[in-house]
Amino acid sequence: MTKIQIKHDETKAIHSGWRADASTNSVAVPIYQTTSYQFNDTTHAENLFALKELGNIYTRIMNPTCDVLEKRISAFEGGVAALAVSSGQAATALAIQNIAKNGDNIVCSTDVYGGTWNLFANTFKDQGIEVRFVDPSNPENFKSASDKKTRAYFGETLPNPKLNIFPIEEIASIGKKMGIPLIIDNTAAPYICKPFSHGASIVIHSTTKFIGGQGSAIGGVIIDGGNFQWENFKTQQPALNDPDPSYHGVIWSDAAKPLGPIAYVLKARTTLLRDLGYAMSPFNAFQFIQGLETLSLRIERQSKNAEKIACFLKNNNKISKVIYPSLNKQNNSSEKYFTKNLYGNLIGIHLKDGFQACKRFIDNLQLFYHVANIGDVRSLAIHPSSTTHSQLSNEDQERAGVFKDYIRLSIGIEHENDIILDIENALESI
Repeated sequence: MTKIQIKHDETKAIHSGWRADASTNSVAVPIYQTTSYQFNDTTHAENLFALKELGNIYTRIMNPTCDVLEKRISAFEGGVAALAVSSGQAATALAIQNIAKNGDNIVCSTDVYGGTWNLFANTFKDQGIEVRFVDPSNPENFKSASDKKTRAYFGETLPNPKLNIFPIEEIASIGKKMGIPLIIDNTAAPYICKPFSHGASIVIHSTTKFIGGQGSAIGGVIIDGGNFQWENFKTQQPALNDPDPSYHGVIWSDAAKPLGPIAYVLKARTTLLRDLGYAMSPFNAFQFIQGLETLSLRIERQSKNAEKIACFLKNNNKISKVIYPSLNKQNNSSEKYFTKNLYGNLIGIHLKDGFQACKRFIDNLQLFYHVANIGDVRSLAIHPSSTTHSQLSNEDQERAGVFKDYIRLSIGIEHENDIILDIENALESI
């Protein structure tokens, strides 16, 4: 029988990385709730620790349930390998710390989530990693801010909350010529955008959001595209090309070659995950596996709902501006980067009467949940300036596209008319 090649994301999300349990024939992926694993013999143990073969050592580093999730998401995104971690914030931090250290810098888009901004501007600063924020509307800003100590570029596919599509291809192209990989947070656009196909080298997700979809588990994932030639940029990328004293002087770009183009994610797993312990729990991995299976259906419904609601909102006399990719097209970026005529579920609205109107609007919503999350099956609303981005200065808030009159909506899978009715009633209250 000819083995079929799975080509479509909807199928990969259900079948990649697992068929059935070898001992029980279970179709569902078991929750391997264990800390440790029996070695076959001393040689087997030695080989695992020496990276002569891959396998389970300790759940802080690798777990069979997490492994299925990693393989499935990697296949779904078009990568070569993935690393599941404890949160989206952990994924962001490890993605940078894997290649940048004290004295290094990265260049980051100003259009990023408030938690990311705070991590980069403050915590990383304390660790000696400089983050240079630039406006992504001109890709050349990334080049101008780069030097011999620049280890990565960072951006969000669909920035939260600004919602201006990041120019992945243009900035990735600039970086690759200089030996600088582009790391993309694709949390807000899974399935509908494929950053690797546009030149990104690393993709991260907060699996808490769309991949989980239920608001019941926290997690994150780092996916290695396998498309960056680390060994060609020894000076620009020392973390993967200099001997690593924490692993007997191994050079990761060389050590990974027998295993495939996975140097970046191999280093992240065997050093940072080992040392910092940001492991995803097997139970949460199980939940994300379930969520991934229906991701394509949910985001299609959410995107179609969101576009109808955005069109409805743009004619409301209490709203000064509606932000949604299909309404605010940027040099055809919507069509270039988003597939299947789907543009995500996030909508931004500016209310004419300012902050107090925003408070009254949110307080009068009945269907929407007022929570700090996106990508849930439920519709959600929040005022970023006073919540998710409140730690930023007023100047930095504005650079990130956050204003006192701005509300972010995350549209769920409810019936569109019920969502619109709730919004209408809340708008009437202001």
